[in-house]
Amino acid sequence: MKDKIEKLQTLREDAKQGGGEEKIKSQHKKGKLTARERIQLLVDEGSFDEIDMFVKHRSNDFGLEKQKYLGDGVVTGFARINGRPIGLFSQDFTVFGGSLSETHAEKICKIMDMAMKIGVPVVGLNDSGGARIQEGVVSLGGYADIFLRNTLASGVIPQISAVLGPCAGGAVYSPAITDFVFMVKNTSHMFVTGPNVVKTVTHEEVSFEDLGGAETHASKSGVAHFAFESEIEVLQNIRKLLDFIPLNWKDKSPENQFDFSQNLVEPALDEIVPDSPNKPYDMNNIIKLLVDEGDFLEVHKNYAQNVIVGFGRVGGLAVGIVANQPSVLAGVLDINASTKGARFIRFCDAFNIPLLVLEDVPGFLPGTEQEWNGIIRHGSKLLFAFCEATVPKVTVITRKAYGGAYDVMNSKHIRGDFNYAWPSAEIAVMGPKGAVEIIFKREIAEADDQEKKLAEKLSGYIEKFANPYIAAERGYVDDVIVPSNTRLKLVNAFQLLKTKVDSNPRKKHCNIPL
Repeated sequence: MKDKIEKLQTLREDAKQGGGEEKIKSQHKKGKLTARERIQLLVDEGSFDEIDMFVKHRSNDFGLEKQKYLGDGVVTGFARINGRPIGLFSQDFTVFGGSLSETHAEKICKIMDMAMKIGVPVVGLNDSGGARIQEGVVSLGGYADIFLRNTLASGVIPQISAVLGPCAGGAVYSPAITDFVFMVKNTSHMFVTGPNVVKTVTHEEVSFEDLGGAETHASKSGVAHFAFESEIEVLQNIRKLLDFIPLNWKDKSPENQFDFSQNLVEPALDEIVPDSPNKPYDMNNIIKLLVDEGDFLEVHKNYAQNVIVGFGRVGGLAVGIVANQPSVLAGVLDINASTKGARFIRFCDAFNIPLLVLEDVPGFLPGTEQEWNGIIRHGSKLLFAFCEATVPKVTVITRKAYGGAYDVMNSKHIRGDFNYAWPSAEIAVMGPKGAVEIIFKREIAEADDQEKKLAEKLSGYIEKFANPYIAAERGYVDDVIVPSNTRLKLVNAFQLLKTKVDSNPRKKHCNIPL
């Protein structure tokens, strides 16, 4: 038995070497960690339980029969993060460039199948040159097997992808189906076709970084939800994200201890919204005063910045926050902001995460570019997502709530549970000036002093309509509150809504306006 145990230990040590010392050094020279180093930094110390360490590929073509590495380029298993279980796979670039073979894919699929059975999240650490060309269609079939599992797992267990190296061709679709994508600046790349193919087909010259780097996908395409300077930052923030979300769709997010006897009044909130309705302010300042300890994990920070989405805690409960950003495009809703918000809302609803909506929106962005590119269809996604969501939903109108955007941003009419407004709120079909110019068009045109008449009508309109009280009279707003009391209101509201039950009509699935 002693000899057999020694042989086992030798095999385990061989497997841990991946493609060998030289390949590991090459990985480090690129500023990248190895597959196992990444796991060590990601999970709780000593919690990783590896499976399929001894798997080898089955291909005998093109000399591959002479190159068989234990594990076949991917490390798989189960571990704990912040004491909670997860499934994970980490691709090993030191073995055939992390390329996906039949057995490599089978290992990933095994983890995903088991994660679905036991109801735990899956974290994928991607670092791969793509399909293993020598295996041909067998490798392509392996990708399709993974795609199917990504799709079936969607909304059942959270799926998180970290792209820590190249990710090209069909390989990009697995991360794209998952819930959140992390990338590292300068070392991560994602694209369907690389720069050389782009140049051949379209004659465009573009670098790897400009075409599919982390900053490109975090700010232009919206493919990446998070982009960080280093792999260590990525792994730390995956841990932070997992702390806000449940293990599966039947579970609830971890609830932190909270001292309900503390003073929840925040006087600074009374000073944030400017007196001038056209002066911008930073909605992040409000968010940080409303969430516990000012701790807010923003998602899609650099993409469609006119809307803010992310996770925080209110009274110890994890909540998803959707907020208009008055300091970017006046907080107007456009195509990208609508899609960004809708995707986030649907994730929160799928996994029982309550929604806090902070509203200051002048409407949808006008213009031919928006109309021709489908603002009607894309804006409908945001509306659809709010309407469909059955989780607790609380809205605070801080200033503007104009036109259809008032309806869309979790109004009472689309099942908002508690809808509050600050005294500065303006709830109307459109801005006062535009409304007056339409309603009193003839009177103003016929007046001797048109400017004076316009100012007179504008003053009357603002006094009558540019406030929250008409909506409050109708019950469309549950309460008009002093801003400094907002945190107290939210803590009480979300505690009360912990037992909320709501549902949608029975169906196979909905048909969201894609």
